[in-house]
Amino acid sequence: MSASSPLTSEAVLALAPDAASAKAAHGLVRPAQWPLLGANDAAVWGECQGSGSKPYQTQVDLAGPAFRCSCPSRKFPCKHGLALLLMRAQQPASFAASDAPAWVTEWLTGRAEKAEKQAEKQAEKQARAADAPPADPAAADKREAQRWQRIETAAQDLQRWLADQIARGLGALDDTALQGWATIARRMVDAQAPGLGQRIQAAAAGVRRGADWPEQTLLRLGLLQLACEALARREQLTPAQQGDLRVVASWPMDRDEVLAHGPRETDRWTVLGCALEERDDRLMERRVWLHGERSGRRAWLLDHAFGGRGFEQSWLTGAAVDATLAFFPSGSELRALPLDTPTAAGPARWPAPTAREEWLAVAQRVAGCPWASLHPVVLRGALPLRHAERLRVVVDGRALPVSLSDADTWTLLALSGGRPLDLAGEWDGQAFAPLTAWAGDGAPLWLRSAS
Repeated sequence: MSASSPLTSEAVLALAPDAASAKAAHGLVRPAQWPLLGANDAAVWGECQGSGSKPYQTQVDLAGPAFRCSCPSRKFPCKHGLALLLMRAQQPASFAASDAPAWVTEWLTGRAEKAEKQAEKQAEKQARAADAPPADPAAADKREAQRWQRIETAAQDLQRWLADQIARGLGALDDTALQGWATIARRMVDAQAPGLGQRIQAAAAGVRRGADWPEQTLLRLGLLQLACEALARREQLTPAQQGDLRVVASWPMDRDEVLAHGPRETDRWTVLGCALEERDDRLMERRVWLHGERSGRRAWLLDHAFGGRGFEQSWLTGAAVDATLAFFPSGSELRALPLDTPTAAGPARWPAPTAREEWLAVAQRVAGCPWASLHPVVLRGALPLRHAERLRVVVDGRALPVSLSDADTWTLLALSGGRPLDLAGEWDGQAFAPLTAWAGDGAPLWLRSAS
């Protein structure tokens, strides 16, 4: 983030670890509660009067952005950091341009020194790896072959089980039958293919739910059958296709291996949107969608944070960054990792694809990886409409079902006012989940709330 980056209220709130933190931050956007407010090109800082006698010292490194606060909150960023940036976006005149106090300067200096040491450690690690005796490739290949063998054997059992389910028919599915689904799912976990077990559990969870549950159940079982067939002829597949099979089985790719050998793309990346969702007990998942200005390539960054600790890197929707990304082997060519720390490159230059180009790109990704469940989609001139208690967006005469909370639905409708907007979001094969709205080449007008 830099002075030229779009510091909007929406972009700030997109950094909130949860909806409660965003709401609490709104309540602190009162300059009278901040006896000290200051800013320069590098940072924003302030002292917020809380319940104690001593105000909380809050500061934000704009290069990240990165946050620090003396409050006892375990959330990151805390409500004070969010409120500080909200005031900076909404009431910039409240901030005196001055030299940073010592407690801010010391923190910024410490961050710079830490970053320098980390770079030195990484260089040393690479040097040691270059000088270290090579690992035994035969042993590594043997371990990998053994795991593939366990997965492939489990897939053969799964394929026979799938045939039995189809022979019995979906009409025979009752609670007793679904207990058998749980048993086969556990067998997949035992065979080091937990991803296959999770897909069985997801299929079971959808049985008798919704009017189209037979169709959805057959779709999920069909994708499992496709995975079984692919595993049976794994050695004939490309490395990218084998990488997708590892994802289906939930066999994690080594991050260092991806960073070292994954295909690279250096570009100016526009942050199309961020989706922040709570998964299991305080585990937050963040999906960041990027668009390469020169390459036209889309990228998906996946991160997790536990217990409100926050994420290592912040991404402001509507900003642009210069970065090199290393991509995971996959037929969808989406998931990537930053090879280095991205640098701010000013406001976004939003892509302007036609609807036909977007859906063709989705079709190509599905053809490359049938198990890819989410696709980034940019819809220009999309008109949000609420009909029969359901929200849809109309693009080029085609109405798409929309997945969005009630609160965000009304916000988006109010923002539209019956006029088309430009939207970026996620398509899951059934519905479009908007993440960001904007008009022309301006800053984001709306971002979806954390869920």
